[in-house]
Order: sequence, then structure tokens, then C-alpha cells
Amino acid sequence: MPVNLSIKNAPDDLVARLRRRAERRHRSLQGELLAILQEAVGSERDLSPAELFAEVRRLGLRTPADSAGIIRADRDRSGRA
Repeated sequence: MPVNLSIKNAPDDLVARLRRRAERRHRSLQGELLAILQEAVGSERDLSPAELFAEVRRLGLRTPADSAGIIRADRDRSGRA
């Protein structure tokens, strides 16, 4: 069921910019606000384990085992045991 939302104390300059943006897109102020909200949260979704693993690999993130190797190498460079 749809819910009514309200934004209180919006600064005048922000409202004016939103109205101009809505006009450029041939939308009402409410239509523009809804479109902005949908864009902001619409792309969020849960990743499957396979998608998550692919994203971790794409970003080059390392596992805790890699961290241990980095710490060892740092200790070796500084001469600490």
C-alpha cells in the first residue's frame, strides 16, 4: 500500500532547484521527488554469493590470509620478530 512521505523545513533554494529540475523533465514536484528516490534506492539489491565473489575479485580485495603475509613482510623489513 502506498505511503505518504513528508519533508519538513526544506530550504527555499533547494525547493526552487527541485522545481526547476521537475519542469525540465516535465514532471510535478512530487513526481520528480519520487523519481529521485527510485533512482537512489532502485539499484540496490542483494547479491548472490557468486555475484559477491565476482565483485570481491573485481575490486581486488584480499583475504585475512593475505593480511598475515603483509604483516610478516612488514616485520621482516623492520627487523622485528
